[in-house]
Parts: sequence; structure tokens; C-alpha cells
Amino acid sequence: MHKIVLAITGASGAIYSSRLVSKLLTIRDQWQALAIVMTDNARQVWQTELENEDYLRWDVPVYSKNDFNAPFASGSGQFNTMIIAPCSMGTLGRIASGMSNDLITRAADVVLKERRKLICMVRDTPYNLVHIRNMETLTLAGGIICPATPSFYSRPQTIEAVADTVVDRVLDLAGLDITTFRWGQ
Repeated sequence: MHKIVLAITGASGAIYSSRLVSKLLTIRDQWQALAIVMTDNARQVWQTELENEDYLRWDVPVYSKNDFNAPFASGSGQFNTMIIAPCSMGTLGRIASGMSNDLITRAADVVLKERRKLICMVRDTPYNLVHIRNMETLTLAGGIICPATPSFYSRPQTIEAVADTVVDRVLDLAGLDITTFRWGQ
């Protein structure tokens, strides 16, 4: 059974984390625990882009970025999946360099050292060489880089449907069973 931590950073793309939480809440039977940690910038970006504070109403624990007592700050908490959506290049760089200066980077470090699943939905574009090398470092350490690059095979008609093409890919990568567009079906 999955124990998932969702980290939300201040990169543009609050719709991705919003849709991700909504979908995770519809498949509660597939996970044992879900915990969320948001940066202050993530809250500001959320309010700017989505013009709401829905993150205050989630029926899951939301942790402060400095709460090192969170259960996923240690390998003994046995959280087996971490999704960072969206993942800023600053967060990616701190993880790649081994800095554990907040709960997000500490949890990512734990997931990598325990050989569990780390999925970073990077959102910034274009990439410079530092970004690419940090993505390489995380990939070599066992992380998965999943850029927030939508697909259009399913002919999405709304912005939510466009975002869902990426969110559904992340849920697939996390090993969750979801109903989504499948190529060739």
C-alpha cells in the first residue's frame, strides 16, 4: 500500500498539484497515507494562479516546510513515494546537491537514500546546463524527472484536461491504478 508525500514548491503550475490532490482523493483505496508539504512561495503562486485557498480545505495533513518531525522526514516513516509537483529548479538543485535545509529536501533525501520513488515534475523552461546536470544527477540517484509537458493525443478540451495529461502520467509513474487515455485504445 502506498504512503505518499506530495511536495508543492513555488514554481508556476499550481493547477498540477490541485488536480493531483483531487485525483488522489478519489483513489483513497490505493494509498495508506497521504501527506502534503507546501512552501510559502507555493501558497502565493497558488493564490495568484488559481485565485483560491483550496489547499486549506484538504482532508489530509499539510506540514510546514520546517517541520522536521513530519513522519516522512525519516526512513522509518516508510513513505515509499514522493511527488514534487510542481518542482522548482531551486528545489531540484538543492536535492541534487544533497542539501537538506527544509522538509522537502530532507524528505527527498530520505526517499533517495531508502531507494524509494521520487518523482519531480519540473515546470521551468527553458533548461540551462545547470538544470540539465541536476536532472541527470537526480536520475542517476534513482529519481524520476517528469517535466510538466502535456500531451494532446486525447484532444483535451479544458485547461484541467490538459493538466490531467501530466498528472495522470505522474500517477502512472507512482504505480497507482487510474482510468485515463491510453494510446492505442
